[in-house]
Amino acid sequence: MKSVLIRRGALAAAAATGLLGLSAAAYASTSAHAAPARAAARAPMCTAGDLGVWLALDQGNGAAGTIAYPLQFTNLSGHTCTLTGNPGVSVLSRSGQRLGSPAGWAVRSGARTVYLAPGATAHTLLAYHDVAVQTEPGCRPVNTAAELSVIPPDQRTATHAAFSFTACSRPGVIYLTVLEPIRPGPGTING
Repeated sequence: MKSVLIRRGALAAAAATGLLGLSAAAYASTSAHAAPARAAARAPMCTAGDLGVWLALDQGNGAAGTIAYPLQFTNLSGHTCTLTGNPGVSVLSRSGQRLGSPAGWAVRSGARTVYLAPGATAHTLLAYHDVAVQTEPGCRPVNTAAELSVIPPDQRTATHAAFSFTACSRPGVIYLTVLEPIRPGPGTING
């Protein structure tokens, strides 16, 4: 399955495809990194408008009713920006209605500031608990989930990532979990 790209069409697709294919050396030089103190003082927080957000579906890994996918954040702006912490994630239907409860956070500590240069990618892991959708009382599964609504850390505006799957139609069951704070570089099958 190919990586799914959501925002800003072909531009984001080109950036994402190119970034996933980088060698280790190029990856280290173009990915998120620690910036000098002077640059850190000037780098604003990344907003939804700065980012292309997408799931690397071909990098999913899981067992026992849960699949973890890298949730990628690519800087599509012309400036360096920062991400620190966990994103907010909800599921939307094709009509834009929220489905079920927002994603939980498995780990809230250990966040570090990620400096995201233009064109660079950072990631977290998003776990989809398909067994919870199928077995938890009160979930009322539906096949109308069309996308994720993703709010960057410390922001209020969301961007979107396409993801079609079976979701809970009612709040209560936590069937998505952000497994870690945002980390530098593109996510892979191993994290």
